[in-house]
This record gives sequence, structure tokens and C-alpha cells, in this order.
Amino acid sequence: MTSRSPNRHLNAARRTSYHGNVTLRRIPPLLCGVGLLLAFVLAPAVIRKPFFRLALGDLVPLLVLAAACIPCARNACDSRGHTRLFWSLMTAGLVMWGFNQAMWAWFEVVIRKPLPDPFAGDIVLFLHVVPIMAAVALQPHQAEEREGMLPSALNVLMVLVWWVVVYAFFVFPEEYMITNVRVYSVHWDILYAVEGLLLLGVSAWAFLTSSGAWRELYRNIFIASGLYSISSGAMNAAIARGTYQTGGIYDLPFLASLLGFLWVAIEGRRRLHDTQGIPANTRVSRPVVAPHLAKLALVSLPVMAYWALFVSHDQPYLNRIRFAVAMGGVAVLAFVVFLKQHLLDQRLLRLLKHSRRSFDSLQRLQGRVIQQAKLASLGELVALAAGELEYPLAAILANSERMAASSNLSREQLANAQKIGQQARRTRELVGDLLSFAQQTPGEKSPLELKPLLQRAVQMEGFKLENRRISLTVESKDPLPRVLGNANQLLQAFLQIVENAVDALQEIGGGRLQVSLWREGKEVVVQFADTGPGLRDPERVFDPFYTTKPVGKGTGLGLSATYGVIQDHKGQITCYNRPEGGAVFEIRLPVLKMSAPLAEAARV
Repeated sequence: MTSRSPNRHLNAARRTSYHGNVTLRRIPPLLCGVGLLLAFVLAPAVIRKPFFRLALGDLVPLLVLAAACIPCARNACDSRGHTRLFWSLMTAGLVMWGFNQAMWAWFEVVIRKPLPDPFAGDIVLFLHVVPIMAAVALQPHQAEEREGMLPSALNVLMVLVWWVVVYAFFVFPEEYMITNVRVYSVHWDILYAVEGLLLLGVSAWAFLTSSGAWRELYRNIFIASGLYSISSGAMNAAIARGTYQTGGIYDLPFLASLLGFLWVAIEGRRRLHDTQGIPANTRVSRPVVAPHLAKLALVSLPVMAYWALFVSHDQPYLNRIRFAVAMGGVAVLAFVVFLKQHLLDQRLLRLLKHSRRSFDSLQRLQGRVIQQAKLASLGELVALAAGELEYPLAAILANSERMAASSNLSREQLANAQKIGQQARRTRELVGDLLSFAQQTPGEKSPLELKPLLQRAVQMEGFKLENRRISLTVESKDPLPRVLGNANQLLQAFLQIVENAVDALQEIGGGRLQVSLWREGKEVVVQFADTGPGLRDPERVFDPFYTTKPVGKGTGLGLSATYGVIQDHKGQITCYNRPEGGAVFEIRLPVLKMSAPLAEAARV
């Protein structure tokens, strides 16, 4: 069955789609198409040689197909995602089509022999419709709603495998196993007509569910496919009657359909940016065709196997072959289905992990927002209290300085006056830090090293220790970069954490607090790890006025202020309980960028 329908399907030449409203920009391609069709009709009348007509009928369609493959391949190279898969499949279909046409030209023009029957090119011709059908069934205009590139490619593979099995089931046995030209020709023609109708249905559905540039593309494919289906049906009927001649009247609509596919490729090239950008909006959310075709293919193969084994009245040998082909197709499709499901499961797990990370990030952000709101309320209270303390402290400091400068005081009285002045100045610094925390008088920041501050904080707390069974150590991995911060504020924050750890260790009669420093990426990490009883409620530790200490020993403002200091330094502070026991406070501060000028680095 040497079917002549070697070239067909993809966009109509837009000849009948303009309805008289032809724009100047579209006149040249339309005129070129009409001119080529007229030349194809008139040339044999001018040059009355049979071989010229035959060569014209074989070579002109081959050249049109080659011309259509070039822009299709360029579209595939210059696009991405599902659009690239669409144009790759279109290119594959046109290349297969061109291969069949080249085989016709080889036999009829080069070696000048009639085509053998059966003809191996019929297999390629039969299958060339499948990539084009799969390309349209992908519906790239709905790519953002679908499952991904690889599952879509597997859907295409399932459709291709199904058509190969269908050909091997209905046509191949009578074509090559036990040759029966009359039977396999009828089967071939029927299946090929079904292919054409499916392509028309898929392209019509894609046209109705799309808009914009994709809608125009699907319209052209529908028109070209319809024209080709009609011309190929007429050609096959003429071949069956023995009235077909290469280059004759039947090749005219066939050539017109090829020009339609060429126009699809050219118009797709011109509108590639529109189709590749934001996917065209669909009028209504509709299911994609490709997965449903794959499901239909998987369900139909067992039915075919049953028919071959229990219903068919052909020779037992052919029925066994058909049964084996159907079951082989079931095995291949089952493997593809399992592979696709595995990929979808992996993608689902990735989405779940991503959702979990997003949810955790949202919770942390929500916690920070709540904490910032609490600190804002606390800041107003602190600012009021600090403002009230400023005047008394100034008076105490002035009087202590006058007393220290007086010559009428004894040595003991003079020492007491100096101590009063020192404590007043330290209290004033603390008030200044409170105001800075309240964001009324921001503290000046400068480059500093954290290890000396931590050692100083540990030493200051160590001097007050009465329990010798408490060990305080500082460990670091040198060298550590500097950070941008306020030394006094950070010292108070470190002192607060160390003091809380020492109080916890005293409750159990002793233990160890280890302070560790290291660099992690663009951050310096400070970790306070103790062997105490741990935190009762780590999520509430930084809440204002929250404390677990006895009445009169703690106000619950220390760690809240520490949280505010670390936030003011663009850092993070977290806490948790260790599985082996004890609490851990972890502070992360950004590393100072050495390229930044110090004047700008010191800004708050």
C-alpha cells in the first residue's frame, strides 16, 4: 500500500482565513503561495514531458517540507519549556514526513523505478502524524497549570508507543508477516483517516480553549490538517482505483496543505515571543488533552489483546502475533505509567517540603512581628522611665563630682564620693542604652571584635561567683572577622545571657557554661551552651516581663532588651533546649564588609 499521502498536517496557508480582509503585510506570503500553486498547475501544460510532471510532483513538495522544517527547528532552539517541546515535536513530524517524500523522489526521480508494495515509507508516513498530534495535545498555552516537562514528555511517549502498537497490530501482520495487500491497504487507509480525524479534533479543542497568538496558531494547524486530510483521502482512493499520477490534479490540494504547514512554521517564528512569554489565558479552565489520550491508549491495549485471542477469526498465527504485540505494548506503557507516577511523587514531596519551609518561615516572621510589637510597647515605657531618670542622675553626678573635688572630706568619704560618681556615670550609660533600645537616641556603631567583649562579660560575671563548681569558658576559632556594633550594648546583651545561665546553674548546684564563636558564611555565630535545667518555655523567653525567677529577683526585661539590641544590629537571636540537657542561646551577627568605608559602616 504505497500511499501517496506523504505530506500533510499543520497550518493552513491562511488563504481562506482572511475572508477578504487581507492586510498589506500578509499579501506577499499569500501571493507567493497562490503563485506556486499556479506554477505547479501550469508548468506540466507548458513542458509536456511525463518525467517533468513526475519530478515536479515529487520535488516541489519535498522542497516545501524542507523549507517548513527550518523555521520549526529554529523555533525549537529559541524557545523553552513546553513551547520548546511543542516545536520539537512539530519538527519531528515534518522531518518524518519529508523522509517519506524523499523516498518517493528517490524511487520515481533518481532510480526511476515504481514504488515497491509493501513500501517501507508507509510506516514513517503513518507515524509522522503522531508527533504533530502530540504537540497540539500538549497545549503549551496552559503550561503553568500542568505537572511539568518530563511528565508531559512521558504522555507524548505513551501516545507514540500506542500508535506504533496499533500499526503493528492491525497493519504489520498482513503487510510483512503474511502479505495480503488488499487487507493491509484497507486497514492502513482506515487507521490513517482516524489519525487525521483525531488531529482535527485535538486542534479544534486547542483552538476553542486558547486565545491570543496560540489561538491563531491552532487555527492555522486546524485548517492545514483539514485540507491535508481531505487531499490524502482523495489520493488514497485514487491509488486504490489505480487512477493516481504523481504531479496530477490530486497533488494540488496536497501541495496547498504543505504550504499551510509552511505558513504555520513561519507565523510561529514571527509570533514566537508572544507564545513564549506569558501563556495565553484560557477562556475556561479545561483539561489538557495529552494525559487523556495517554489514558485511552493504556485502556485500549488489553481490549485489543482480548479481541485477538477470543474474537478474531484470522489465522491463529496472526492472532498470536497480535496478542503478543498488544501485551508488549501493555508492558511498555505500564512501565512509562509507573515512571511518570514516581516522578510525580517526587515532585509532590518537593512541593510538600517547600510548603513546610514556607510555613516555618511564615511562623518565624509572624513571631518576629509579634515580638517587634511587644518591644515597641516596651520601648515607649523605657523611654518614659529613662527620661525621668536623666535629671536625678545628672544631679547625683554633679554633686558627687563636687564632693570628690572638696578638700574638707576624709579619705574614706572621698572614696565613697568617687564610687558614687562612677556608679552614676555607669547608670547614665545604662539609661542611654535604654533610650537607644527605645530608638530615641540610636547608639553609635563601629567595627569591633566579639571575643574580647565575651571574655570581659564572662570575667565580670565570674568575679561575682560564690559557687566554685560553676565553670565559665570562652572558645573561638581564630581568626574571626569584625562586626559592626555598639560595644556597650552588646556587652550588656552578653552579660544578660551569661547572668541568666549562671542563675540556672546555681539552681542545680553547679555546671558549665561554654561560649563558642565561629564564622558561618557571612555571619559570626556566638553560642551560649549551659548544662543547667533548660528553658521552661523557649518560645516565650524574649517576651517582655516574662520571667521564671522568684519575685523580686527578675523583672523579665533583660532578655527582651537583649532581643531588641540584636535586632538593632541586624542580627538574629534564638534559643532552644539541648537533647542531653541544658539551654542554648545562639546569636548571629553579620560580618562587617571591609570594602565599605568606616564612615558609612558606622551609620545606624
